Amino acid sequence: MTAYMALAEAEEDMYTKDGTTDYRNNPTIRNKTGTWKACPYILGTECCERLAYYGININLVNYLKFQLNRSNVVAVNTVTNWSGTCYVTPLLGAFLADAYLGRYWTIAALSIVYVFGMTILALSASVHGLKPLCDDKHVCHPTSLQLGVFYTGLYLIALGTGGIKPCVSSYGADQFDDSDESEKKSKSSFFNWFYLSINIGALVAATVLVWIQTNVSWGWGFGIPAAAMAIAVVSFFSGTRLYRNVRPSGSPFTRIFQAVVASIRKSRVEVPRDKSLLYETNTVEASVIKGSRKLDHTDKLSFFDKAAVVTHSDEPKDSISPWRLCTVTQVEELKSIIGLLPIWASGIIFAAAYTQMGTLFVLQGNTMDLQMGPSFQIPPASLSLFDTISVIFWVPVYDRVIVPFARRITGHKSGFSQLQRMGIGLVISIAAMLCAGTLELVRLKMVKKHKYYELEHVPMSIFWQVPQYFIIGCAEVFTFIGQLEFFYEQAPDAMRSLCSALSLTTAALGNYLSTLLVSIVTDLSTKNGGEGWIPDNLNYGHLDYFFWMLAGLSLINLGFYFSVAKCYTYKKPVDPSK
Repeated sequence: MTAYMALAEAEEDMYTKDGTTDYRNNPTIRNKTGTWKACPYILGTECCERLAYYGININLVNYLKFQLNRSNVVAVNTVTNWSGTCYVTPLLGAFLADAYLGRYWTIAALSIVYVFGMTILALSASVHGLKPLCDDKHVCHPTSLQLGVFYTGLYLIALGTGGIKPCVSSYGADQFDDSDESEKKSKSSFFNWFYLSINIGALVAATVLVWIQTNVSWGWGFGIPAAAMAIAVVSFFSGTRLYRNVRPSGSPFTRIFQAVVASIRKSRVEVPRDKSLLYETNTVEASVIKGSRKLDHTDKLSFFDKAAVVTHSDEPKDSISPWRLCTVTQVEELKSIIGLLPIWASGIIFAAAYTQMGTLFVLQGNTMDLQMGPSFQIPPASLSLFDTISVIFWVPVYDRVIVPFARRITGHKSGFSQLQRMGIGLVISIAAMLCAGTLELVRLKMVKKHKYYELEHVPMSIFWQVPQYFIIGCAEVFTFIGQLEFFYEQAPDAMRSLCSALSLTTAALGNYLSTLLVSIVTDLSTKNGGEGWIPDNLNYGHLDYFFWMLAGLSLINLGFYFSVAKCYTYKKPVDPSK
């Protein structure tokens, strides 16, 4: 109880009565909190949490196939469905953070759930009675109870990620003051280093943990990630007194619906040409929305401006219901969310291509020569370390080389705009799918030429997969980091967790889309009794067709992205000095 009160006291010290952080007006707190002083704890939390998550995710398809005796299609779809859920639950976490708990307590509460889930999963792979028994031929036979415990742990982890994914990146960015130019510049670098910390955790998972899972035991292989998640919780709480916090501002969904309802109720009202006549509060810095700056009026989606039109029935304005009259800022919040949706939708195909790294790339690697030296075999899932190495390589190169060079050409303070950065990543992702498809085509030609159909490992080194992993890692640096920064910057101040979660749902829908595509392709390609594109023995299949299909979908998506990015209007916060 004493520790709880100390944490609450530390958090309360950083709030003001109006719900915003008070470091701007209090030099003592400003100098003691936030900026890079607080970031090591946040980055440490993210690094350990990602080690825990990828320690499960990277090799999960092989655990399902060999320990739980699932077929290739079932194993792939189980992984993508679970991964998708891990990117849907952030909507719940974001809602709690923005509306009720704040980012600090949302991270704290759901990270505990995360630890419980990791612990149950580790027990399901190590404790007698919970661990599936395998026969002399290494075929395992899990019981219903064992499967139930396994899936309980797995989906508790999915719930726990709902508090981490949408809040930690936003919470880190909260440590930098938008009104201070030097801090604002540092925030852009924070997103790069935040993503680097993710991939340091992923690197350990893809090497050490995958090797332990393959060569030691799954109990240790799942137990170490559980310990890493516990360390993440300790790291987060350790920085409590250094954090800058923003109070929750009420339900963002309520404000969105209020603006929609008010617009519909005034559908016959004309919007005045002079937009200064639209309703807004008289305060200088903050809007009526707690913890949010005012937003300037924009001309897009003008129908919703009707919600801010003052009519005779709206007098006096101070006592009117927000379901009848909304401020310009509240209307612009709604416009901002709607404006983000086309950009958000363009990330779904990219996520579907990216998720193959943890599923079909691994199954492709299972069929290749795993030998590394005379006595060591590399686990196929460990090849994802080259994706991580790629990210670790490209993040500092982008931050220290590409940005300064591009800045001289474009004149943009960040080298590329966030939309340009994401577009470059989409182009690179197409190259990754083409590379994977080409490799599979060459592998299948070798199988056909030498009649290797029943050979478990084709004499073709698994390291031929390195280019596709390296290219997808490069695409990540451009697209995913660009998404993180874009959705944070373009989100209304009081909806930043929600918009961070919105960006993550592209990964969820990408995983679900992958599941749908695999199911459709399997049904259609096996309709006449054939092996299909993705049979249990890939030597009889056509996995290359699936990669070509994803490349084609990515190309169509790229065209859609260019069209919506060209029309996007950036949000315009009101400058309080004017």
